[in-house]
Amino acid sequence: MSDQSTRPLVELLRGEGAHIDPVACVADLAPEQAGILVAGSPHTIWQLLSHLNFWMEYDLGRVRGEVRPYPVHNAESFPLAPAPGDAGEWRQAVARFEALIDEHVTLAGSPAEMLAREVPPAHVSHTRRASTVLAVLWQTVAHNSYHIGQIALLRRSLGAWPPPGGGNTW
Repeated sequence: MSDQSTRPLVELLRGEGAHIDPVACVADLAPEQAGILVAGSPHTIWQLLSHLNFWMEYDLGRVRGEVRPYPVHNAESFPLAPAPGDAGEWRQAVARFEALIDEHVTLAGSPAEMLAREVPPAHVSHTRRASTVLAVLWQTVAHNSYHIGQIALLRRSLGAWPPPGGGNTW
């Protein structure tokens, strides 16, 4: 793959163009804000960030050939606690999120042979769709985009939008 063909992937991972920078969307929040359950939402920002970290780590492990048990229920990929235990736990989760985004960006810059490599299925649903490294990266982008949109909406509900780095306000 050329740099040109993976450029949109990297831009979406980093939050360029129509997407907000995913790290900026969480980095400035206080842990107390991240743990507020907004009426009508099934999850807090803390739980959504933890869920994103869970799946990015899981899929990077799949790409590396690690065999991990697939969660029986989606709920297993969310923490039970609505809020981080303390500010340190929140900062650690945000730092891990940023590092995982960086790992995905680095992976997106891999040679074409690496991006075309098949990733073994971890769940029966994986056998029904493409599971190359590149396909896993695109699934991560779609998943992250979905949940970052939820976080942006929760931030708006909390009166914490836009983040200091900016964001669409219409």
